[in-house]
Amino acid sequence: MELDATLWAFVGLVVFLGLVTYLGVPKKMTAALDDKSKKIADELEEAKRLREEAQSLLAEYERKRKAAEDEAAEIIEAAKSEADRLTEEAQQSLDDLITRRTKAVEEKIAQAESQAIADVRARSADIAVEAAKLVLADKMADKGDALIDAAIKDVSSNLN
Repeated sequence: MELDATLWAFVGLVVFLGLVTYLGVPKKMTAALDDKSKKIADELEEAKRLREEAQSLLAEYERKRKAAEDEAAEIIEAAKSEADRLTEEAQQSLDDLITRRTKAVEEKIAQAESQAIADVRARSADIAVEAAKLVLADKMADKGDALIDAAIKDVSSNLN
């Protein structure tokens, strides 16, 4: 009995294996495994290609970033030099303005001094004339009649 069960199990196994072989299951399994292996190889190749592409993009973006940083540094340096130049120009303009204003004020002061001296001289001359008038008027009051008579005689003698 035991032998019969073992024999029947063995026969069932042989029939099963024969049927599996007849239906081409090993070929189909091999083909399926080959297809799966090919898909995995293709996916690995695609992943490798994508990785290389990503690395090249990363390198390109790194170059662009470096170029942008360099350009930004150049722009900052140019802006600093422009600001320094403008500051220097503004300082020079301010110095020139201060010089011109100082010169103009000095000229106004000189004109005011000249005007004041001229006013003092004119006033002094007016005072001197007034003083001379007063002195002459005092002297003329005493000798005025005699001088007028002498002048009339002088004019009469010159006319004759």
